[in-house]
Amino acid sequence: MSPPPPPLGRGRRRAAQAHDAALDDTELSAARAALAQGRWQAVRSLLVRTGDDWDLRGHRITVLGAESYTAAWAREWQLAEPESADAAVLFASAQVHRALAGKQKPPRAREACRTAARRAPADPTPWLALLLLERSLGAEEDVVRLFDEVRHRHPDHHHAHHLLVARLAERLTEAGADPLHEVYDFANWAAEQAPADSPLAILPVVAHAERFRVLAAAGHLPTDPAASGHWDGRRARQVMKAAFDWWLEWEHEEHPRRLVDLNFLAHAKFCEGRAAEAAALFHRIGEHFTPQPWSYPGRDPYTAFRAARDSALGTT
Repeated sequence: MSPPPPPLGRGRRRAAQAHDAALDDTELSAARAALAQGRWQAVRSLLVRTGDDWDLRGHRITVLGAESYTAAWAREWQLAEPESADAAVLFASAQVHRALAGKQKPPRAREACRTAARRAPADPTPWLALLLLERSLGAEEDVVRLFDEVRHRHPDHHHAHHLLVARLAERLTEAGADPLHEVYDFANWAAEQAPADSPLAILPVVAHAERFRVLAAAGHLPTDPAASGHWDGRRARQVMKAAFDWWLEWEHEEHPRRLVDLNFLAHAKFCEGRAAEAAALFHRIGEHFTPQPWSYPGRDPYTAFRAARDSALGTT
């Protein structure tokens, strides 16, 4: 989800199209490279070091599971260590990504996740993998049930909240730009329930961004966010101010998705007409800047942010 530094020339513009889901996690990048060569022992060591940092564990397993070679090497790991809960969770995540890509039947991916959950009852990660699957393929009651399973094990699970916000934002599209839409209420509630230093503090901005994505794709708003008016008004300003104040409290936290969330805030500030503040945030993001900050790449219905980025950074 994070490309190289903002472009300073034609070559970098091309490079900026490549997203690295590992973000700034160099240990994850190294383990991923080793796994590509069949050295699953590096992933085993990585997950042992990760321990029960559930946000970090979810991030790492999700990134590893997305690789095309992971299912085969995770199976090799399982054959070598049949009782390994880490191997089971990694295999389940790989099966989910294969199912989402149409390369695996969803029931087999679901069963792999349930097997992993039985191996590690306290781990929210198998339920996160199921939530990732059902967010795209499942019924609404399944999505809510799985979110509850994750939250039961880790109430502030960052990725799970992003997934649910994205799904809620897609409800009642015909209602248009409704400032009372349930996705805003949920995001505000989650941010209020979370500790002051939690990355969930930015969730109300994520909710606005996801709802804009849905409305723009449905033709209810211009696809250029700066022209849509979505970020105008008293409510939007309150959300922005609260999110920025909270973000300042945890900007130095080593959370694996903190810089992705900062993209939400920076782009929203630019759309709000506060280009100087946006440029300052873009500067803080540095090499992790991305022109598509919304939760998951490939679902962004517009390209206007590239121009917004260049303008805010003063590049051409």
